[in-house]
Amino acid sequence: MSEHETVIGLEVHAQLATRGKMFCGCPTVFGAPPNSQTCPICLGMPGVLPVINRRAVEFAVRSALALGLRVNPACRFARKHYYYPDMPKNFQISQYEEPLAEDGALEIEVSGTSRRVGIQRLHLEEDVGKLVHEGAFAAAQASLVDYNRSGVPLMETVSRPELRSPEEAAAYLRAFRAVLVYLGVCDGNMEEGSLRCDANVSLRPRGGSELGTKVEIKNLNSFRNVQRALEYEVRRQSEELGAGRRIAQETRLFDADRGVTHSTRSKEYAHDYRYFPEPDLVPLELDPAWVESIRSALPELPRARRQRFVSQYGLPPYDAEILTQSRALAEYYEAAVRAHDNPKAISNWIMSELLRELGGDDEAAIGRAPIPPGHLAGLVRLIDEGTISGKIGKDVFARMLASGEDPATIVRREGLTQVADAGALEALVDHAIAANPKVVADFKAGKTAASRALVGQVMKASGGRANPGLVDRLVQEKLSRM
Repeated sequence: MSEHETVIGLEVHAQLATRGKMFCGCPTVFGAPPNSQTCPICLGMPGVLPVINRRAVEFAVRSALALGLRVNPACRFARKHYYYPDMPKNFQISQYEEPLAEDGALEIEVSGTSRRVGIQRLHLEEDVGKLVHEGAFAAAQASLVDYNRSGVPLMETVSRPELRSPEEAAAYLRAFRAVLVYLGVCDGNMEEGSLRCDANVSLRPRGGSELGTKVEIKNLNSFRNVQRALEYEVRRQSEELGAGRRIAQETRLFDADRGVTHSTRSKEYAHDYRYFPEPDLVPLELDPAWVESIRSALPELPRARRQRFVSQYGLPPYDAEILTQSRALAEYYEAAVRAHDNPKAISNWIMSELLRELGGDDEAAIGRAPIPPGHLAGLVRLIDEGTISGKIGKDVFARMLASGEDPATIVRREGLTQVADAGALEALVDHAIAANPKVVADFKAGKTAASRALVGQVMKASGGRANPGLVDRLVQEKLSRM
């Protein structure tokens, strides 16, 4: 690899979160019974006419503006011809020579270093159907076709070949997904196919400017698989070139179980698709005032919010990164901080407790959170005021999850208030000292850390209700006098 440089470009397909398809009114609900969300238009029946989904265009414009692309005043749809069972018309309505937007960039961060990766174009198209194979693909007895997805609005974004490692490619995809989720244009669910990625990778002599022979890896469905597939492919191409063999321009698939790519077909060129303007759709002209109204309504984007969390709340970059992965989570955090001003403690509770219970940080998971941000803030306030200990706080948190009640009500009803009366705790401290003569001896021998064992004994005896700071002071005072 010292002789070669890796060159990667990503084509990301995002399913837009519209209620209807790109050119007809059929619903786009995931998981519906096969072929239940179709009509003559999305099935490509003769004589039908497509109608552009305005909402899909709005979402694409919103995405283009957020990514810094130039929205073209006019664009045109084209027919892209190829033959496959999941393509009912034997052509796909897409955009080619006149895309919706061009020339943008996305900021990525890898190992603490930030840089911009160019985005060449963004265009709209319709999705294809889905093949369901009975058994393993190579030995399948039959392949069934579900056209529910056929015609669903897709937004394809093509990066420039400026990524230089599989790690950068995965970082690009994460940053890209975060932007789309913040904008509300795509749910970013890679498992359901809402976000899919094709990677183009080649090697060239280090320091050279000519691109090497490009290999495309299709339909990568997770950040991890993007990185794994590219790492394998870079090694494979390096070994081929090292052995004096040429790289074939081809399309390959990634076998996630074996961690390898395998060839499926030779790579097509643009002219193989026989593009020509879609005759049933006139060119799409965008009103500049409408575009500007979309620009003015853009939300604060992930990178800007992450930087603000560090500067405004004093959070470590790691915390800010986690808390801004989804817009819903970032808003949950800020609502909690507004209710109680302890940004770091609230961050800790969200990351260590709430996200673990929810099983993720996506919009739907945060929307289902049984603990409102005000209740979480109230829990942190009770700990900060000394009403309860951190240990009791975890018990209260579990009860909040189960009941949805506010923490003050739970603490009052269950009698969980922290014991901060020195007189009440002295007997427990005396008992712990009497029951642990070896710990006392260790302390007298200069092992001052031994006192922590006595604090733990008292906390256990009090059911976690004793004020740990007060217990520690009492233990230290009594040991020092012995």
